[in-house]
Amino acid sequence: MPTTASSQQLKFTTSDSCDRIKDEFQFLQAQYHSLKLECDKLASEKSEMQRHYIMYYEMSYGLNIEMHKQAEIVKRLNGICAQVLPYLSQEHQQQVLAAIERAKQVTPPEMNSIIRQQLQAHQLSQLQGLALPMTPLPLGLSQPSLPAVTTSSGLFSLSSLLASQAQLAKEEKASRDGVDSHREEDGDKSD
Repeated sequence: MPTTASSQQLKFTTSDSCDRIKDEFQFLQAQYHSLKLECDKLASEKSEMQRHYIMYYEMSYGLNIEMHKQAEIVKRLNGICAQVLPYLSQEHQQQVLAAIERAKQVTPPEMNSIIRQQLQAHQLSQLQGLALPMTPLPLGLSQPSLPAVTTSSGLFSLSSLLASQAQLAKEEKASRDGVDSHREEDGDKSD
């Protein structure tokens, strides 16, 4: 009988060990699955961050080019003013020099006002282009305005403004292309 008891104990131990191994394997498999899901989530977040990085890099590059372009324009206009200035009378020279000095000292509130005016003019031209009726706002509602451009948020506001203007320009060009192609089709039909 001792051999039967030891074989039953061995079977029980083997079966018990197999069950424990199976439980551990299932636990490790669940951990692997959760880690794989987390890894996939991190990979998608990484690709999203890379996409944002590329977008901000392109915006930054575009702004840098625009700043250099504007600096070159200013330099050339300044040269033109310097060439024309001697031909003016003494009184006009003083007025022009004072105006040039005032132009060099643009403040952030002035820039905010200029950007707001340009954006409103652009939006108005867009609305007129669409031929939508301008209806007054209901009582209690005010017209949406731009957030104030400060030195800390100015570049970001300007970049988002440029991005929205670029998008509007693309849409406007696409709508013009659609109108032009429609006109060409009408011209082909009448011939």
